Amino acid sequence: MDVIVVGCGPSGAVLANLLARKGRRVTVLERHREVFALPRATSFDGETARLLAAAGVGAGLPGISEPATGYQWRGAGGHVLLDIAFSDNGRYGWPDANTMHQPSLEELLGAALVTEPTVDVRRGMSVVDISQTDTGVTAIARDESGATHTFEAGWLVGCDGANSVVRSLAGVSETDLGFSYEWLLCDVRLHQQRDFVPTNVQLCDPARPTTLVGSGPGRRRWEFMRLPGESSAELGREETAWRLLAPHGVTPATATLLRSGTYRSQARWADQWRVGRIFLAGDAAHLMPPFAGQGMCSGIRDVSNLAWKLELVLAGRADERLLDTYTVERRAHTKAAILASVKLGRVICVTDPSGAADRDAAMRANGGGRTTAPPEATPLTAGLVQPAGEGRGGGEVMVAGRIEAGGATGRFDDLIGRGFVLMTTEEPDALGEKQRDFLAGIDAKIVHFGPGGARDVDGVYHAYLRDRGASSVLVRPDFHVYGTAGIGGLDGLVDGLRGRLYAY
Repeated sequence: MDVIVVGCGPSGAVLANLLARKGRRVTVLERHREVFALPRATSFDGETARLLAAAGVGAGLPGISEPATGYQWRGAGGHVLLDIAFSDNGRYGWPDANTMHQPSLEELLGAALVTEPTVDVRRGMSVVDISQTDTGVTAIARDESGATHTFEAGWLVGCDGANSVVRSLAGVSETDLGFSYEWLLCDVRLHQQRDFVPTNVQLCDPARPTTLVGSGPGRRRWEFMRLPGESSAELGREETAWRLLAPHGVTPATATLLRSGTYRSQARWADQWRVGRIFLAGDAAHLMPPFAGQGMCSGIRDVSNLAWKLELVLAGRADERLLDTYTVERRAHTKAAILASVKLGRVICVTDPSGAADRDAAMRANGGGRTTAPPEATPLTAGLVQPAGEGRGGGEVMVAGRIEAGGATGRFDDLIGRGFVLMTTEEPDALGEKQRDFLAGIDAKIVHFGPGGARDVDGVYHAYLRDRGASSVLVRPDFHVYGTAGIGGLDGLVDGLRGRLYAY
């Protein structure tokens, strides 16, 4: 067995699918017998949709999700403090934001796994011990009858959630920022269709900070913050849920309360993401407040980063030291997301009326209420990217658009396929034989924009290259740009990646 994945939530299932699509043998150990029926996350962004599509479930995403129209913050008087408008055709080839029902996403990913002959999903298995040597990892799991089973593989990835057994058994400590607020979460199915414009709203009302978001087709979520002096028991009562929902037009006559319960947001990350042949990903590696909607998205970025690196190592195309870049890239990236979420939370979770008034005045004075587009995806700043000074764009998430190739028109990713991709406006024979052999060895695709090649239907690729003074861009399997090069620099760009892979 190549890899043991512990946990079959979104992160674990995406990882298993990505590895299986490369023919890798994967065992997935999941303690729950069935898909966990209650939703946790309610959305994913356009970058994450692209990563999910790379894991083989792109065609099913429209059936379990709906594009969100925007995200607004409103003060106590209803005035707009922040207004982000989402596009149905975003920078990364998918809607900028998508609401979803998490169990439906997990079922979609699980159905894809069932079709993969090299994946063995073992549900009802709780990992109780892990050991490792220089050449492999052994996991001991207990089934529901109490019997123990032994599983062996070259590598193990813990995607087993906030209370990760893998993290505990590996002896990994955590950094906890101590930022924590308790909220009442109410998932609702409305009896009649209602339009919510924009889809997602944050009520920054000191009387009761409240979150209103879509949660997939036919569902919606309200979250109410626990106020100072209010007990958890009082907040968690079902009658409290109905009382707080009533001002929003949600009553037993108009809706079904699918569930209500309290949860406490957290902000922490694992201090180590790799211990020998053991890795952590998703909630096992980090937890963040929900205000930026990046918790599940970050977990899917984790495994999308790790999967192709494991594949190169398993294929003998890179030394296992390449796997150290997983921690370098993802921990810094996720730490920034956690800190940003905490910053947002400190603005939202204000219950002092005077402090809230000051906040609102400051935000409005600084352009609050002006409609803006969502920010671009956060680039990598370290790891396996082109060093600064050799080109522009290294670490960015590559834009996505439509192309025409081979007589078909569609998304670039769908027509060309996933993996390493070299795009260039230079002539095909500008690339040397040695460089071609290297790219073939890592299963890279070469796309020429020009006569006889692909046509950039939306012009996004030519615009990307023009803005960076480049004629070529080399993109990693997780859609982060390795680097760019100008005219005559094609061989050097490829050699740079080859040299860095072999250097690990």
